[in-house]
Amino acid sequence: MKAHMKRATVASAAVLAIGLALSACSSGNDSGSKSTDDSTQAAASIDAALQKGGTITYWTWTPSAKDQVAAFEKAYPNVKVNLVNTGSANDNNLKLQNAISAGSGAPDVVQIEYQSLPQFILSKGVEDLTKYGFGDLKDLYTASTWGSVAQQDGIWALPQDSGPMALFFNKKTFDKFGLTVPKTWDQYIADAKKLHAADPSYYITNDSGTDAGFGTSMIWQAGGRPFKADGSNVTVNLQDDGTKKWADTWNQLVQGGLMSQISGWTDEWYSALADGKIASLPIGAWMPGVLESGAKGGSGDWRVAPMPTYDGGTAVTSENGGSSEAVTAQSKNKELAAGFLKWLNSSEDSISVFLKSGGFPSTVKDLNADSFLDYKSDYFGGQQINKVLVDAANSVGTGWQYLPWQSYANSIYADYVGKAYSGKSDINAALQQWQDANVKYGNEQGFTVNK
Repeated sequence: MKAHMKRATVASAAVLAIGLALSACSSGNDSGSKSTDDSTQAAASIDAALQKGGTITYWTWTPSAKDQVAAFEKAYPNVKVNLVNTGSANDNNLKLQNAISAGSGAPDVVQIEYQSLPQFILSKGVEDLTKYGFGDLKDLYTASTWGSVAQQDGIWALPQDSGPMALFFNKKTFDKFGLTVPKTWDQYIADAKKLHAADPSYYITNDSGTDAGFGTSMIWQAGGRPFKADGSNVTVNLQDDGTKKWADTWNQLVQGGLMSQISGWTDEWYSALADGKIASLPIGAWMPGVLESGAKGGSGDWRVAPMPTYDGGTAVTSENGGSSEAVTAQSKNKELAAGFLKWLNSSEDSISVFLKSGGFPSTVKDLNADSFLDYKSDYFGGQQINKVLVDAANSVGTGWQYLPWQSYANSIYADYVGKAYSGKSDINAALQQWQDANVKYGNEQGFTVNK
C-alpha cells in the first residue's frame, strides 16, 4: 500500500539541492571496469557478513517493515537491525539529504522512491551495488522497476514494490448512470460528460492539478518522455507529442468542470469514493488496500479495468508510485547492509510479509504466482483484480526517466498546473511554464539543461 505523501515544501527542496549542486558535474561510476572475480568475491562476502553479524540501521516508512525485520533477525540471529520509521517519503528525503550534506548520520539501508533515487545517485549518497553481484538479480524484477534502480552505469538499489496504473471504477455508479467501461480516453471524456450532466454532484474522477506524480504518470502513459538525464546533461521538453496528447485530453475535463476538486487523501475524498460520487480513479496498483481501509462503505461496488488508451489498441500504462531500498555511502558495514537489502527485497520470507500488508510486488515470480493471480477480492465484488493489475505491470511503457531534481520539480508543479486547473485554462501553457522553471532551476544548480 502506498502511504499518502505530503507535497514537498520549497524549503525541503532547497536543502535537497545542496547535494545536487555539489555533485552535478559527476560522471557516474566505474562499475563497468570491475572484474567478474571482484563481483563474485564481493557477493560471497555479503553472505559471510550475514553469518558474522553486527548492527545496522534501516530507515523506511513501509508498514510491513517491523514484521520484515523480525523475520530477518530470526533467520540471521547475529544481526541486529535498528528500525527507524521516517514517516513519509518527503521527511525521509529531507533527513537523508541533510545527513549526506553533513557527512554523517545516514543509516545503512534506506527506502527511496524511484522518482527520488536519481538525486541521491548524483549527490553520491548511495552505494553502487554492482560490486556485490546484484546484477545477477535483474531477472527477478519487472523491467520498469529494474530500470528505475539500474541507471547511470550502476545498480543503486533493489525494487521494493511497483505501481502500474489501472482504472479503478465504481460499478454501482457506472450501472446507475448507464456508463460503459472506457477503452479509450475519448470514451472516458464522454462518460464524464454524461455522468455530470445526469447529476452534477457526481464526477468521473478528482484531480486539482496539485499531484505532480499523477501528472507525470499520465504523461508517461500517453507516450511523453519529457525528461532525459545523462550525468549533468539534462533535457526538459514538456511540449513533446505525448505530453501534449495528455494535456489536450485532460483540458476537456478541466475546462469543462468535469472533475471533482476534492483533495485526495482527505475524509471528504474517502467519503466520495465510498458512495461513488467520485466514480473512478486512474491510479497505481497499490490502490486496493487504500480503498479497503479508507472507503469501507464502497465494499462490493468497485472494480478494476485496464487503463484506457488513446487509440483503443495495444495496452499501455505507466508506473505511479513505488519505492526501492538502497545502501548508503556512509554505511560502516556495507557488506552486511547489502546482505540485509538482498534478503529484504528478494527473499520469499520477506516478500510474503510485504504482500500481507497490502503491497503490490515488483518481483516477477510473485506477480505470476497462482495464489496471487487467483485471489478474489470481496471489496471488488469477487473480481480477480490481480490478473488485471499484473497485466498492467507487463504493459508499462519503456524509456521513462525522472529529473535529477524531481522532488523540487514536484514541489512547484501546483504553482503552474494547479493554477491552470483552478482557472480552467490551458494545461499545455502551464506545463510550458513548469518547464521554464525547471530549466532555470537546473542551470542554477550546475546542470547543463536543454529544452
